[in-house]
Amino acid sequence: MLVALVLLLLSFGSLPTSSGAQLPNQGQTKDPPIATNGQPFPWNHMRLPKTISPLHYDLSIHPNLTTLDFTGTVRIELDVHEDTNSIVLHSKKLHIFSVLLLAPEGVRPLQVLEYPRSHQLALLSDSMLIKGSKYEVQLEFAANLSDSFHGFYKSSYRTSSGEVRFMASTQFEATFARGAFPCFDEPAFKANFTIRITRERRHIAISNMPKVKTIELPGGLLEDHFDTSVEMSTYLVAYIVSDFLSVSKTTQHGVKISVYAVPEKIDQTAYALDAAVKLLDFYDDYFDIPYPLPKQDLAAIPDFQSGAMENWGLTTYRESGLLFDPDKSSVSDKLGITKVIAHELAHQWFGNLVTMEWWNDLWLNEGFAKFMEFVSLDITYPELQVDDFFLGKCFEAMEVDSLSSSHPVSHPVENPVQIQEMFDDVSYDKGACILNMLRDFLTPEAFEIGIIKYLKRFSYKNTVNSHLWESLTNVCTSDYLDEGRMKHREFCSNRDLSSGASKWYSGDELDVKTIMDTWTLQEGFPLVTVEVRGREVRLSQERYLKTDDPSLTEGFLWQIPLTYMTSVSNTVHRFLLKTKTDVLYLPEEVDWVKFNVDMSGYYMVHYAGEGWNSIIRLLQNNHTALTSNDRASIVQNVFQLVSVGKVRLDTALELSLYLSKETEIMAVTQGFGELVPLYKLMEKRDMADLEKQMKDYIVDLFRGLIDRQEWTDSGSVSERMLRSYLLLFACVRNYAPCVTKATQLFNKWKESDGNISLPVDVTMAVFMIGARTPEGWDFLLEKYRSSGQMSVKSRMKVAMAFSPLQDKLTWMMEQSLYGEVIKTQDLPDVVVTVSGNPHGYKMAWEFLRANWHALIKKFDLGSHSVSYMVTGVTNQYSTRDMLHEIRGFFGSLSEETGSEMRCIQQAYESVEDNIRWMDTNLPLLQAWLDKHKHRISHEDL
Repeated sequence: MLVALVLLLLSFGSLPTSSGAQLPNQGQTKDPPIATNGQPFPWNHMRLPKTISPLHYDLSIHPNLTTLDFTGTVRIELDVHEDTNSIVLHSKKLHIFSVLLLAPEGVRPLQVLEYPRSHQLALLSDSMLIKGSKYEVQLEFAANLSDSFHGFYKSSYRTSSGEVRFMASTQFEATFARGAFPCFDEPAFKANFTIRITRERRHIAISNMPKVKTIELPGGLLEDHFDTSVEMSTYLVAYIVSDFLSVSKTTQHGVKISVYAVPEKIDQTAYALDAAVKLLDFYDDYFDIPYPLPKQDLAAIPDFQSGAMENWGLTTYRESGLLFDPDKSSVSDKLGITKVIAHELAHQWFGNLVTMEWWNDLWLNEGFAKFMEFVSLDITYPELQVDDFFLGKCFEAMEVDSLSSSHPVSHPVENPVQIQEMFDDVSYDKGACILNMLRDFLTPEAFEIGIIKYLKRFSYKNTVNSHLWESLTNVCTSDYLDEGRMKHREFCSNRDLSSGASKWYSGDELDVKTIMDTWTLQEGFPLVTVEVRGREVRLSQERYLKTDDPSLTEGFLWQIPLTYMTSVSNTVHRFLLKTKTDVLYLPEEVDWVKFNVDMSGYYMVHYAGEGWNSIIRLLQNNHTALTSNDRASIVQNVFQLVSVGKVRLDTALELSLYLSKETEIMAVTQGFGELVPLYKLMEKRDMADLEKQMKDYIVDLFRGLIDRQEWTDSGSVSERMLRSYLLLFACVRNYAPCVTKATQLFNKWKESDGNISLPVDVTMAVFMIGARTPEGWDFLLEKYRSSGQMSVKSRMKVAMAFSPLQDKLTWMMEQSLYGEVIKTQDLPDVVVTVSGNPHGYKMAWEFLRANWHALIKKFDLGSHSVSYMVTGVTNQYSTRDMLHEIRGFFGSLSEETGSEMRCIQQAYESVEDNIRWMDTNLPLLQAWLDKHKHRISHEDL
């Protein structure tokens, strides 16, 4: 969590959350497909035919961790829906060397055709497979363990004695199971899986289901047999062969929870184990559906591209996402680990039990899991104060959703690159934010009843958007009340839900689908303009879009659940805005009105006329009259409205003056989030004087709060995270008291050879100052190499990548690509941190260009890792020359090397927006800073 805030501070980017892709293709091939042997291939679509579906896979896998390859046999039981003489399924880079059809009339070989462009095999039969008959097909195959982070891939770690040990693990979402075994690799083809894994005696094997027996094979090998799984999609299959150790506990509902890690880090698993037990019990109760498997494993993988993966019964994580050292890890680490466990365990219901029909509705998985992180932690871990951070997710989503290259939450996709691109802030964060808005709209009780209905109705099935909306409409139906829990029956008997809509909109019956289609089937989000004239409140809506082409905002209309409060009433008033314009009437005239209370809605608000001036007066005189979420949303809204010409920059800066009195983390970090990017743009231009003025203004604004921070680990979670953030900012900005203290602490730590304990909350600031000298940087690297604490290594890595020592920055990026000292999984973070470094941004851009082909091979086209690097390295440029250079490079790529990726269009749009902003606002910024140079005196702080 803190690292995400740090990257906002250093480079205003966001961390990647999901993993890789493959080669582009269209839904239907342009030319008739030809198999590798020259014969016509019998299928010409990316999606598999529906003539045959799998019922059961019998899968045997033998990975060799010496030769780093594997062999396997899969027997698939098939259900034939239409007469056919071909079986089309997926296979990618597998050597297929025996294919048999096991038919009622006997066993016979099948001809095999391969069409690599679509990752498809066609198995041709001499005789027709008859509808309604059952068949089995058996394929033997072999391949190398993947060098990337997906499919069945190799991972390694170094012991404290320097020995390198290998393991093999899987990552199949979204389209990578086909690289591990031939299969029907689409989410709607659910089946049961029975898995057997051959291993050496020194290793263990784990999979989705518990092991039922182990048999000895000739040559000293062992074969582990796992129980048959429930019906599930191929992307959820998982197996690991390693030398991991584990710790275990049992939930109140009788599920065995185990956490696996490399032997030397098993002592960092206790927190994750307790969290997983607590959270699985919570979900078991909340969803009113028992977790259907006998066990749930959580495994920390040394090499892992995304944050985590929800494989049913065997969730996998980055080590930094699972391992916690009470003495060395921060509260930020604790919050991040708890959230990622909550996310993956929520998927056991949302995604695994009920799965989207196709990847266009990925948000039904990811938006829900992201949303449930906050719902579950708010109840199970109230001390983590998770509500303080939900708003940030909505702001991150709006950042990409404000570009014309955004996409609807539910969006057609066909090929693997398009599918991987769906794993973005729109599917995760916007999905979570519109669910939060819907929950507030329906009431939490009605929302809970509706999602339980959805999960029960569609267990072990696949769904589309409309299935969710149906379940959330008329939630108190008799069929649910017959089986629902007592508290829901009481809720329904005490409330006429059909009239619940009246609090929003009188006259129409509540239609969840019609409302929510406006949020999921069109991209972007609304800007609501509010103008108060006496008791009359005039409302209008339009699309918020960063563009100089007004036509791009036309044709958009949302049904917006508006909330508002006024200076004379703390009551939250509600109104469903269904039209382009409307009028509200207040009972009496007011001094101010605040719409989107607590920012429960996914929209921005512009206060026309005297509206912004009344908000500014309120914040300056009595800012706590509004909640911290309201204050944070006002800060975000006013600066974002500058970008689209709705508000003058000097108005936004006048509003920012109130921040000298702010103490709450969300409002403070949002203040930084809007002000820091202004000087980050200047760092990449030759305007040192204005850049210094802007930096000095921000330091002066927060000086009082910075000076009140103690260099300890005391306080609540939010107070401690705010301390880390403020001290880091102060040190990076060379605020003398901070630099002096951090230098003293670093020297003391270095003199003890790293043995004294620093307060965890201040280590990032201390390391950042220490990394400025060659001796300090080298010492940090030495400790990075020897440390087994992932959270400590993460802070060291960021500090080293923000050093002014340019030769060190080059070395770090090169080493991250090589993967020996710094894991290649960390390369995107390293490159983006260097790009936010005023001494390193040119080097990061050069590195991205020079190593492009290696990067897309390792991380894959369409992956969030590639997108994160592309946008992170380019989004602070603001000159036409640089835009020309960026266009020149990405424009030279072919489709096979990424020219069609959405992130490239996002990069162009971000730089264009920066250019417009600088052209329009630089003179205003200079004038305002000159005028207010001495406005904030130390007495005010």
